[in-house]
Amino acid sequence: METTANIREEIGGETQQGEVCPVNSWNEWDPLEEVIVGRLEGATIPPGHVTVTYNVPRAVAQLVKLFGGMRYPGWMKRAAQKQLDEFIHVLEAEGVRVRRPEVVDFKPRFSTPDWSSRGFCIACPRDGFLVVGDEIIETPMAWRSRYHESFAYKPLFKEYFRAGARWTVAPRPQLLDSLFDYRFRMPEPGGPMRYVINDSEPVFDAADFVRAGRHIFYQKSNVTNDSGVEWLRRHLGERCELVEIESRCLDPMHIDSSVTLLAPGRILVNPEYIDVERLPKHFKSWDVIVAPEPDPLASSDVMARFFSMCSKWISVNVLSLDEKRVIVEKTQVGMMKKLREYGFEPIPVAFANYLPFGGAFHCATLDIRRRGVLQDYF
Repeated sequence: METTANIREEIGGETQQGEVCPVNSWNEWDPLEEVIVGRLEGATIPPGHVTVTYNVPRAVAQLVKLFGGMRYPGWMKRAAQKQLDEFIHVLEAEGVRVRRPEVVDFKPRFSTPDWSSRGFCIACPRDGFLVVGDEIIETPMAWRSRYHESFAYKPLFKEYFRAGARWTVAPRPQLLDSLFDYRFRMPEPGGPMRYVINDSEPVFDAADFVRAGRHIFYQKSNVTNDSGVEWLRRHLGERCELVEIESRCLDPMHIDSSVTLLAPGRILVNPEYIDVERLPKHFKSWDVIVAPEPDPLASSDVMARFFSMCSKWISVNVLSLDEKRVIVEKTQVGMMKKLREYGFEPIPVAFANYLPFGGAFHCATLDIRRRGVLQDYF
């Protein structure tokens, strides 16, 4: 692990006290210099709570109900770990410093005064933390199994804090039964939208937000409610404006399989979940890149075919290293072709075996430092 002194020596930008701050990220496309990448060690299949079973494919929901709280099979973790190691190698080869959370065992049961649960994993740091400039915001996630997930990142955050970063923890939610609709049924296509959660307290996942300088775009979902959005709006104040993107997904969870901001003036959208004509007015002058139908996964990606926790549109979940270079799932030939048409340089990386743990490249990472400053792109 690099020392605070090393970080200060190598990074530009200063805090109010004149110290160099290692945390600086305002958008999804400035040159990526430092990133946290998730881990698979200690991963446990999430318990079958209503927030889980209505946010994963039906086949996986049944497996969660049967095996939730048990460890992921070793063969499944080994296949995913091999691809994760290669992904990390690619990031480092492209000049990105990779940091990792601590190893945590999520098997032990834990409790609050009102409920108990087992844990999940730390495969997807994007979900629990939102970086806005020099501030790390720990989000109040709605899954009970993720209640203590942030502990794995505390050593890193303490280091960043000592080096000048701001560190905020949103109000810790109670996650009482009254927050959840245990009689929830999926809404009908074209009918009124319903969510698993209500607004009795603020909850949100950071992965329901994408950043573009002074504007942060978000979606409501089964893990992000209006109350959570309002807390973030008040907290950020005049620094950033929050703008909603409407989703047509009937079980929305995380905007980064619906929308990706690739570069100034370039937005990638999933046409099944996003009505291009109803995008916020901010994007009227932008190139709207409509994602092609996802290509089938490789025959060797058996885990992803049967155990993926994600929709097929996880193909949109790419990671920009800068305004040109974009890491894309190796099987998504159509996506890479589309991106090349707009001048991007796709970097193919096999990652499908990671999908049973909750996400792809954007999910598996948390930007800590991108070389850039706060701007207004609209």
